[in-house]
Amino acid sequence: MGLLSDPNRRKALTGLLTRLNTPICIVCYLAGIVWFMGLAFEPFTLRTYMSENAMGSTMVEERFSSGERALSLAKEFDAHKRKAGGMPVEWLVKAMQSRGLEVFTQSFSRKLPFPDENKERYMVRGTNVYGILRAPRAPRTEALVITAPCSPGNTNNQAVALLLALAQYFRNQIYWAKDIIFLVNEHDLIGTQAWLEGYHHTNITGMEYSPLQGRAGSIQAALSLELSSDVITSLDLVLEGLNGQLPNLDLANLFYAFCQKLGVLCTIQGKLQRNDWDTAEGYTHAAQTMMLMVLKQACGRSWGDHGLFLRYHIEAASVRGINSFRHYKTDATTIGRLLEGMVRKLNNLLERLHQSYFFYLLPSLSRFVSIGYYMPAFGLLAVILLLRALDLWVHLGAPALAAVDGVTEAEQPSSPGVLTVLTPVVISHLTGVALYLLPVHLQEMAVEHFPVSETEAVVLTAIAIYTAGLALPHNTQRALYAVVMVLLSPAFTILYCVFIYQELIEAPVSVSEGWMLFLSVISQGILDHALYGSLVYPLLALFIYPCWLMFWNILFWN
Repeated sequence: MGLLSDPNRRKALTGLLTRLNTPICIVCYLAGIVWFMGLAFEPFTLRTYMSENAMGSTMVEERFSSGERALSLAKEFDAHKRKAGGMPVEWLVKAMQSRGLEVFTQSFSRKLPFPDENKERYMVRGTNVYGILRAPRAPRTEALVITAPCSPGNTNNQAVALLLALAQYFRNQIYWAKDIIFLVNEHDLIGTQAWLEGYHHTNITGMEYSPLQGRAGSIQAALSLELSSDVITSLDLVLEGLNGQLPNLDLANLFYAFCQKLGVLCTIQGKLQRNDWDTAEGYTHAAQTMMLMVLKQACGRSWGDHGLFLRYHIEAASVRGINSFRHYKTDATTIGRLLEGMVRKLNNLLERLHQSYFFYLLPSLSRFVSIGYYMPAFGLLAVILLLRALDLWVHLGAPALAAVDGVTEAEQPSSPGVLTVLTPVVISHLTGVALYLLPVHLQEMAVEHFPVSETEAVVLTAIAIYTAGLALPHNTQRALYAVVMVLLSPAFTILYCVFIYQELIEAPVSVSEGWMLFLSVISQGILDHALYGSLVYPLLALFIYPCWLMFWNILFWN
């Protein structure tokens, strides 16, 4: 405190920070990047462990043996799906009723703000079918959910069949302390959103749906199944949910523990764990896995049906079957036993999962990086903002020197007028509001005047508004700085992330393919915000883009 209260020492410290401002900022930036990338090195991470005592041991005997029956059910389900031209609601109702479940249906509809060209849909109508297995040994105040989406074509038939086989097996057991809900939803995330809103009596996305006739207790956890082949070589765990939410780390630890027990090959981000962590290849593999998780969280979308459960404080994850060229095979019976073991452990919970981490990164399923380890890297980057603000404050308060009759005198700095400062701030934020509101509202006008589809109209309108913001400055004397600012703009950052993501998943694309993916990312971001409440698009349009636009104005305006 004495250092700051002494005017001479404070002046010396301020002069030092001002003089070395740029070098210190560069050091902080490099240190933050090195710190973060170093977290993928195994000695700097923590080994995963089970924090919840009720799930600490996997010493349960899994007896599920209906794997072959599940595969035959998958063929039967596929035949009825083809016959119905979609989800075979009547067949599913009868199949669940024959297994002793209380069966209910829910119809829903949703008109998209503009057509989803990736899935070729605009007006979505569908039906969810769910059956409830009542707990014989509890007051039925808590529940677990197992869900499998009914997808077009041959996709996910095995998951629905395994769900039905598990329902039949679970019906014959007497140790359940929680209700178990078996949900088959149509139209992937839209169906899941309709069911969750109906279950919790909310409507936050404008969905039209019929009220649920049957409910169970408060949902504690959920598992989503995605199996599309009779042959499974590995199981991939998907954790990333809406707006970057993650389930409690104990849920991932539970999956990994049963994979180890049953000898099932498991992956995270589609990548197997490597043991050669002390080699360059091992570190690169861990860094790629961790960066994939960062990019998936940053995009804000839900990477599986489980992601929407997290909004309601329900710990959830998706288990995705992978059929690759590996020689290792896992049969349906083993997968069923793994799910049985996980559900039995979740059945033992006396309270919601809360003892482990909710903010973490996973370079592998056996190692994790907690929030306390990766936040210092962001802290170092935040220090740069404070240092630059301090430098600007000192320069604004320092008097300018001017020579009058050969004598150097200090001139009091002239303060800019309110309108001079307020004008670019208001214009920048109004441009952000236009970027947020106009693309969807102007799509009909754009379609009438230009030969484009509705989706193309929305995307091109967004790009046009974004580009129009660059024309606001009227004094363009710095050409080089403008190029750097454009290359560091939010749009180019997203474009870079598209190429980086494709490289990380080992599916590189050409420049033209990357551009098309970039346009798809924009349209999906707007759709995810309208359908599910993703916050990435409004964050970019209403905050990040206006802030960048103010920097752009500072660079050019007098």
